[in-house]
Amino acid sequence: MTRKLEGKVALITGSGRGIGRSIALKLAGEGARIVVNDLDAEPAQEAVQAIREAGGQAVACVGNVTAPDFAERFVGTAVSEYKGLDIVVNNAGYTWDNVIQKMTDEQWYAMLDCHLTAPFRILRAAQPVIRALAKSEGEAGRRVMRKVVNISSVAGLFGNAGQANYSAAKAGIVGMTQTLAKEWGRMNVTVNCVAYGFIKTRLTGNAADGGTARIDGRDIKVGVNPELMAAMERSIPLGRGGTPDEAAGAVYLLCIPESDYVSGQTLMCSGGLTGI
Repeated sequence: MTRKLEGKVALITGSGRGIGRSIALKLAGEGARIVVNDLDAEPAQEAVQAIREAGGQAVACVGNVTAPDFAERFVGTAVSEYKGLDIVVNNAGYTWDNVIQKMTDEQWYAMLDCHLTAPFRILRAAQPVIRALAKSEGEAGRRVMRKVVNISSVAGLFGNAGQANYSAAKAGIVGMTQTLAKEWGRMNVTVNCVAYGFIKTRLTGNAADGGTARIDGRDIKVGVNPELMAAMERSIPLGRGGTPDEAAGAVYLLCIPESDYVSGQTLMCSGGLTGI
């Protein structure tokens, strides 16, 4: 049986760990060739190896998505390695919380740079490649659908206390999604968004464990207060947080041919949670 994404080339940011890794494995399992990205070489190579061991194809493009030269290098990897570009998933991200009166400019811009500016740059770099491919396909009488899936959050739709920076960036990606759906439809590209609720990853683990993530030379505290975590899970109609594999499933839905006429939409993947 033909796999749904056979031969497609997919760029996935932040795909060495967590949700991104699950997305990469899911799309690779359906035949997509993956360009894996992570801040660090080790998790990126581990994800590449996992895909290859499962019979898929993948290469790594290590680096920070906020670096000025990253977008061109990322898109260039897809073109040089696989001679194509079919799917872009803007997944990389983290949180750096504080109430607004204590939030620094550094915290504010860090979230906008990662969650909004980086996807903008990647999609800007991808546009000439996609335009050229769509033109040649049109001249040959073929229509090939391509997919962009941006990652937002319920915080971007409803706000969340202590996350003015993150919520603003995630709201912004929804607006960019809707705009590019209008701009890129003529190139046979659907542009959609997935807004996650509480998904269980290293970034949402127990804050009492004292975990940190090393980002841009900063040690950012990760995790959620266990009492707050329990309260959050009680508020979810399904009664629990989601898994990375379940989160990946929502992205997958927007990448397969069955969603070829769905564009400009935001799909909530939140276990039924419709507010915070």
